[in-house]
Amino acid sequence: MEIGLLSDIPTYAGGLGTLAGDTIKSSADLKLPLIAVTLISRLGYFRQELGERGEQIELSVPWNPSHLLVRWPAEATVQIQNRDVRVGAWIYNQQSPTGGAVPVLFLDTDLEANRSDDRTITDHLYGGDDSYRLKQEMVLGIGGVRILEALGTEIRKYHMNEGQSSLLTLELLKRYGMDAEAVKDLCIFTTHTPVQAGHDKFDYSLVRDLLGDFIDIEVLKKLAGADRLNMTGLALNLSNYINGVAKRHRATSMDMFPGYEIHSITNGVHSFTWTCPCLQKLFDKYMPGWANEPEMLLRVNGCPDEEIWKAHMGAKRDLIDQVNRETDADMDDESLTIGFARRATMYKRTTFLFSDLQRLRRANHKGTIQIVLAGKAHPRDEEGKKAIQSVFEIMDILHNEIKIAYLQDYNMPLAAKMVSGADVWLNTPLPPQEASGTSGMKAAHNGVVNFSVLDGWWIEGWIEGVTGWSIGPEPGEDISFEMARKREIEDFYSKLEYIIIPMFYQRRDYWMRMMKNSIGMIASFFNSHRMMRRYVTEAYL
Repeated sequence: MEIGLLSDIPTYAGGLGTLAGDTIKSSADLKLPLIAVTLISRLGYFRQELGERGEQIELSVPWNPSHLLVRWPAEATVQIQNRDVRVGAWIYNQQSPTGGAVPVLFLDTDLEANRSDDRTITDHLYGGDDSYRLKQEMVLGIGGVRILEALGTEIRKYHMNEGQSSLLTLELLKRYGMDAEAVKDLCIFTTHTPVQAGHDKFDYSLVRDLLGDFIDIEVLKKLAGADRLNMTGLALNLSNYINGVAKRHRATSMDMFPGYEIHSITNGVHSFTWTCPCLQKLFDKYMPGWANEPEMLLRVNGCPDEEIWKAHMGAKRDLIDQVNRETDADMDDESLTIGFARRATMYKRTTFLFSDLQRLRRANHKGTIQIVLAGKAHPRDEEGKKAIQSVFEIMDILHNEIKIAYLQDYNMPLAAKMVSGADVWLNTPLPPQEASGTSGMKAAHNGVVNFSVLDGWWIEGWIEGVTGWSIGPEPGEDISFEMARKREIEDFYSKLEYIIIPMFYQRRDYWMRMMKNSIGMIASFFNSHRMMRRYVTEAYL
């Protein structure tokens, strides 16, 4: 549903979209025969402005596809409410310096042949009601298969990222005479969320209205749930290979969907995209070829400490300069800087680090800290919006004590500055609700040290005091919810006060070792080149 390639193509909302973009970039680098399919989202997701008290204001992001994409003459038709809706395609070619290229198809219903309401189906990413959403998923799934056929491509495998595209299985069923086994042989499904609310479900009355007699509803109920059309259930039942995006997420998914064989391929990030220019030059000097062989980052110990620190300070100054331009935080580039950037939703716990302001003040007396935050709340997520406003309230309370900034309109360029310019990268999701997470991987590519709750990918990357620090209990500890939360808060403030701040200010040699471990032990593995090689060998072939 979303792909993040460039900020000028605003067809992404957050981590899922940027992961899709990194997948495409690595596929181009590795010269994989892959085609990506998504929607044009002519009005983007939204641009975020924040009021004086942190009130989120959402503005459309209209963009002109013709400036960056090429209109493809082929079209397809999808029947919605028993009428023909024409689907066109724009193409963006993701080119790699290796000579590889991956075409990305952006499906578009804004065609003159369509009636006015159908022309807006591909306008808003994650917008509208259930009817609008199901129409989009019909265009993406059914229209996607048909547009690929119209382009004359021969597809060996269909890889569905999340359930929004799973209606493609119905199109394949019809093509293969309702032979479910034949369809399974063609389909791969990756689930990205352990949160039930993240799996799309539609009432069958709406399904009948929009799909008409496209497929027998009784057959659909057997494949996608008796009560409602469960898009994830549909994909699970018609895919031969199913995976979660971290080892912990695989276990959580098997609990959510018992009876299915679910594998795990842990996410990664595109190394070159998420490494800041200062460090790119340094890596080119000491580890030539690292961008297309990120495993070479294991050799980071060959880079002199002083050169890594100088490169980090260049990235840090870039971030602090932007903070000071956009806010009145008056930050400096010598203080320990904590970065936190996430979608503002309750399970991400935007305000966790402010759980005990007295402990935070006490830690700040051990050595000055400053905090940079960013993140958008979904337009309909009122709790997420309140979390942003809570940060602004805390900023007022701690004014003149601890420097805090919340940057507006979190996007890919801002993310790149934050994951390279912070000293410590903080992640505090409510376990086990983080499927994987990738921002900490991006931070590690820049030598930024992770400080995170043990959930998602961090369980696999964490070696205490070596690659970073944990917050709270380890997975599997038999303790109550309340006790786990108390442990998290105690862990966070104790490690910040007694380990992290003293090490940063008094033991720079230890800090440099952890920066190098982040690059050599985390970035060398948690990258999308490794991820895509595993998809090829375990799922595609």
